[in-house]
Amino acid sequence: MKLLRAATLTVSDLERSVGNYSKYFDYAVVEQGEVPADLAASWDAPASAGQPYVVMQPSSGAEVFIRFIQQPAVEAYKALRSYGWNAIEICVQDVMAANARMENSPFEIIGPPRKIEGLDSIHPMQVKGPDEEIVYLTQINGDLPAFDLPRAASPIDKLFILVIGCSDLTASFDWMVKHCGLAPGRENMEIVYTMIAKAYGLPMEQLHKISTLIHDRDVFLELDQYPDAAVARPRHDGMLVPGCAIGTLFHPDFDALPGPWITPPTRREGPIYKGRRVATQKDLDGTLIEIVEA
Repeated sequence: MKLLRAATLTVSDLERSVGNYSKYFDYAVVEQGEVPADLAASWDAPASAGQPYVVMQPSSGAEVFIRFIQQPAVEAYKALRSYGWNAIEICVQDVMAANARMENSPFEIIGPPRKIEGLDSIHPMQVKGPDEEIVYLTQINGDLPAFDLPRAASPIDKLFILVIGCSDLTASFDWMVKHCGLAPGRENMEIVYTMIAKAYGLPMEQLHKISTLIHDRDVFLELDQYPDAAVARPRHDGMLVPGCAIGTLFHPDFDALPGPWITPPTRREGPIYKGRRVATQKDLDGTLIEIVEA
């Protein structure tokens, strides 16, 4: 059971985002409409009700989605400077080909393809989109000793990891294990993290703590300890936060999860939910985790 189901990004121009992800990522629209009031309430974002949205799927046909919801831009929002979902990671067949595609696109290359010492299984790069969304594009060359990693079935394929910036990594990690029914992966690894260093003006060689969460051998969530200068994410009153606003997961034992849910679980239709029960909770930094009954 692969648990990662969707990431929801808020964008200022829905048509532009659909065009960009269609042209440069080969994603296709599989659902569109306006956010229902009860769904917005389940996210504690009543003012997001009625906003236009689309759900997009990779050309491989993998049932892992990106949902875009149109909202007014938040002027104070800057990528990587606040707690919450801060990046999505997508697997690609050839990272150098993905880099060439991004060079003449609206996506700014903020991390060119770079092999990580001691981690030959992955070859990542990073881009930033027009709405300050951070996307990792990662070529996967093999599995890790303790974890399995997906292989891309199309040039740019599916989401396989979501990244959360935390005010207290240890507390957030423990909360996710308890409230989302996940297992510890690797805890408190210290790595050189150039994107965080650049975002906060820190020395490039400074080490930053990260942890991962898993289900069986599937690693799909990364938690990053953010510097003291990070802030709660600014947003318009009653709306979803800018950038990556929601991470959606399947769970094979939905009734075992303790909540608390923002609103009671209810069945929902569409490609993300497929008529199953779904509910959303907030972590310690207010990050929205939407969970679908598997």
